[in-house]
Amino acid sequence: MKKHKKVYVYQGFERFWHWNQALLIFILAITGFEIHSSYKLLGFETAVEIHNKAAWGFIILIIFAIFWHFTTGEWKQYIPTTKNLMAQAQFYLLGIFKNAPHPTQKTLLSKLNPLQRLVYLGLKLLVIPVMVISGLLFMFYRYPHGTQIEMINIDNLEIIALIHTAGAFAVMAFVLVHLYLITTGHTITSNLKAMITGWEDLDGVETDENDNDDQQTKTTGNGSE
Repeated sequence: MKKHKKVYVYQGFERFWHWNQALLIFILAITGFEIHSSYKLLGFETAVEIHNKAAWGFIILIIFAIFWHFTTGEWKQYIPTTKNLMAQAQFYLLGIFKNAPHPTQKTLLSKLNPLQRLVYLGLKLLVIPVMVISGLLFMFYRYPHGTQIEMINIDNLEIIALIHTAGAFAVMAFVLVHLYLITTGHTITSNLKAMITGWEDLDGVETDENDNDDQQTKTTGNGSE
């Protein structure tokens, strides 16, 4: 008998990383924009202290995420491809508003569509590194230890602050688009539930009942819960 199967797509660490990353980005955004005097909520000194602590937490999380991606082979999910790239763009621009079928299907080996691969790769290789490096330069220029930072010969922090702020706006734009796209699954909450539980119904994936049972047993056994 053929039927669609529920697959354990997102492992324990993947969900832990996702939600902690979201929390840290939220904290960094709230405190960061207050440091730039966009509003007054916590007070400048408190905002700086919380921002710096959240930044170190974010860096530690990145280190663990890099280790997990390379030890599990999940880094392959971000390899860019041009297959269905234009179709995916047309789907987001027009098809999604006409209930058109999704041009790509999610699988365990391909969780991201072509546009997601490009955007996520850009974040991981460009935006996030720029944010981290500019943030560290800003942090250690203001609070130097020894003479190592002085060797950079930074005359002022304006360019660093502008780069860091530009990166922050890029991350915020991604978050807003991401929040919208999570509502475009089978139901308005299906994508959200998948990132909470790890299990997701994949479109167009059919299997024999025995194979489905074996797959659920296998994926449950391989999970990190």
